[in-house]
Amino acid sequence: MTALTFCPICGHPLGEREEGGRIRQACDNCGYVHYVNPVPAVGILIEMDGGLVMIRRANPPHQGEWTLPSGFIEADESAEEAAIREAGEETSLKVEIVELFDVNSFPEGPPLSGIMIFFRARPVGGELRGGDDAIEARVFQPSDLPVMPFRTHREAGAQWLARLDHPAGAPAAAQTLPERDFHIRLAEVADANEVMALLALIPGNREFTPEEWRAVAQRFREAAGIEITVAVADHPQPMIIGFVALSTVRTLTGGYGLISDMAVLPSYQRRGVGAALLEAAMRRAERLNLRSLLVATGRANERARAFYASLGFGVEDGIMRLRLK
Repeated sequence: MTALTFCPICGHPLGEREEGGRIRQACDNCGYVHYVNPVPAVGILIEMDGGLVMIRRANPPHQGEWTLPSGFIEADESAEEAAIREAGEETSLKVEIVELFDVNSFPEGPPLSGIMIFFRARPVGGELRGGDDAIEARVFQPSDLPVMPFRTHREAGAQWLARLDHPAGAPAAAQTLPERDFHIRLAEVADANEVMALLALIPGNREFTPEEWRAVAQRFREAAGIEITVAVADHPQPMIIGFVALSTVRTLTGGYGLISDMAVLPSYQRRGVGAALLEAAMRRAERLNLRSLLVATGRANERARAFYASLGFGVEDGIMRLRLK
């Protein structure tokens, strides 16, 4: 979000100071503190003819790709009103809300940090066709749902598919993937967008410029000495739910590995995904005859450090190290 130059209350130039544990823009003249809050948005899962209505985007980001109907909430409307309006604008359908489906967040953008409120809905009128910023709208059957570019849409789609296996109507939060219903493999070039979306979940990466993200994408494709392992959900729809990047440095007598990037989708945390990824990195490091694995603690919060410690990593001079030999 673009920083302010002048105080919106008194017009005095803004400075910076620590407030609430963060450095924030603040006014020394009147005391105003500029808090940057997420923007609210809605996504709509319109159930029609046994499938979901999706729209093909006419504009960036992800122009030409299929997503759920969605948009930002206007200041003078409720979340439900916004969902009905966005459904009408993008699909030409008049819908009614069935229920609140899920609440997610996208601190990574694009382009703003936001909160996404998903609703289930059903059509009660209109004729399905693309409108507003949608060049096309159609119904996709459960077996044909495309991989959606927005992380929150992918997670909502996966939860909707899981509900098909639970017709009794258990809460959506209980209908995510069964534990360990995923597999681990090396990343492929086609995985770049999903891995980049996961990278954007890491707080230290959220201030990256477009140029920095382009450099990350190039390293993903070309960098020697970096191996990326992904966790892929097996059911209800293949989707990358986590990754770990292992960088290796070779010496004459072996070498060491550095784990600097690792992320798991919020919906699938605390389900063994992170441990499985780290175990895969450890096995790979042993096959490469590396002597130890390092984790830069500056990029890890307390919960992450406790997780690494539970797997045998010890702290040495500010670096968490696991000796392999």
